[in-house]
Amino acid sequence: MALSVDRGTDHVHHHVGHDQGGKPLIIALLFTLAFSFVEAAAGVWSGSLALLSDAGHMLTDSLALGLAALAAWLARKPPSKRHTYGLVRLEIFAAVANGCFMLWLIGFITWEAIQRLATPQPVMGGAVMAVAALGLLVNVAVAWVLHHGGNSLNTRAAFLHVLGDLLGSIAALCAGAIIWFTGYTPIDPILSMVVALLILVSAVRLLWESLHVLLESTPFHTSVDRVARDIVTIPGVRRVHDLHIWTLSSGQIGLTAHLELDSFNDWARILTDCRAVLDRSHGIRHVTLQPEIKE
Repeated sequence: MALSVDRGTDHVHHHVGHDQGGKPLIIALLFTLAFSFVEAAAGVWSGSLALLSDAGHMLTDSLALGLAALAAWLARKPPSKRHTYGLVRLEIFAAVANGCFMLWLIGFITWEAIQRLATPQPVMGGAVMAVAALGLLVNVAVAWVLHHGGNSLNTRAAFLHVLGDLLGSIAALCAGAIIWFTGYTPIDPILSMVVALLILVSAVRLLWESLHVLLESTPFHTSVDRVARDIVTIPGVRRVHDLHIWTLSSGQIGLTAHLELDSFNDWARILTDCRAVLDRSHGIRHVTLQPEIKE
């Protein structure tokens, strides 16, 4: 891309939270992962596909939370001569694997639901209601922890995952209640497919965002035009071109650009100002800038 922007007057600020929300993410991971196994066991015992599908939903969200923790751990690994950016990109490959696993899970749930609609099986409605109600309480507690655990992108994304888990628990609770009061067992596979649809939305989003990163595209929340306009408002910068912005991993954005200057004399001050503007207004900290003087 050969973006070229001359000095202008537009100046846009976009503040990005810098808190990582590490502790809330770990708490959410432990609670969600533990209960996903409890719910899966209860689903097998009660014969409820709705519980099993909700357990699968919570398991995939646990994997997503684990990826956030993995990203934080990998970010602390120092770069090497072989891997000059470190190992942060492993997070993206793990996300692709997670998304593919979610698609497989959707296929399994859908196939089982169709089979059970054709041949209804007995379901313990009371047990389903009890376990789903407990799952609902767990998800509410995890949502509260994440809501009060910071405003980072990772934490906000995890909060949205937990909201999806809440809907899954509500679906399982409804299935148990309908079976308990009416004996209508087909509602269990029907609502399990509703949960599968929720998983599908998360899987497609995860795979799309992973592909976006692997293609080194500009982050969704970052505007190249706004970044360029902010840079050229810095005194001494006449023009910016060959501007590239991409995602290294979650919360790590890289930027390279050529800056046409009035004079090399102010380069130290211009470099400091550019880094401050990019960090403060756009959350970009991995910056490489090349100064130029046009003859």
